[in-house]
Amino acid sequence: MLKKEEITRFKKQILLSEIGFNGQLTLKNAKIAVVGAGGLGCPVLQYLASCGVGTIGIIDFDIVDVSNLHRQILYSVNDLGAKKVDVAAKKIEQLNKECLIHKHDTLLNENNAQEIFKNYDLIIDGSDNFLTRYAVNDACVKLNIPLVYGSILGFEGQLAVFNFKGGKNLRDLFPESPNKEDVPDCSENGVLGSLPGVIGTMMANEALKIILSLPCLKNQLIVFDTKNLIFNKIEF
Repeated sequence: MLKKEEITRFKKQILLSEIGFNGQLTLKNAKIAVVGAGGLGCPVLQYLASCGVGTIGIIDFDIVDVSNLHRQILYSVNDLGAKKVDVAAKKIEQLNKECLIHKHDTLLNENNAQEIFKNYDLIIDGSDNFLTRYAVNDACVKLNIPLVYGSILGFEGQLAVFNFKGGKNLRDLFPESPNKEDVPDCSENGVLGSLPGVIGTMMANEALKIILSLPCLKNQLIVFDTKNLIFNKIEF
């Protein structure tokens, strides 16, 4: 059941005919894991908690570095050197005290992904390398769990929903992971600080729609060039 203070807090969402009391309760009962508490993961985590998702898993093994601060908006200079899972969990609990946080302080890979994912309804991938992305995808396929996928580089972001209601997965779009030396990643290349906020918010939006059984992306890849404001939706 929703508590009185939750009804007051989420009044603006409950007023939406597509959500209502039942939809808000569905969000409270939802269990979502977020891979990566970095540029994409920060806005995702904030919006999941602030919109009322009841259980959130945070999967990250990294510590807060000064180079993170221009785009990873959960952290401040006071958090430098601290574990991201610890800081993120504390900030999320301050946003929504009713949210149950599970911290997974580990490097996610093909050996542990299924064990971590099996207790969640939905996975959101905000990782920054292809090795992790394919491990996340393959585990979701094996467990039949929907996956919200996002990536960023420079001024461009990508967004897709995989493995949902018979939809395609990452390997249907890109069968094999590219060689690391052929593909740049965020840790080695530039990214505009506001870009992960744009794409991360869109990822959270798709996740909320999936939980609420609202129309969402299926067999479509969004490519958003924020420098030129060119928005493409590619069918695959």
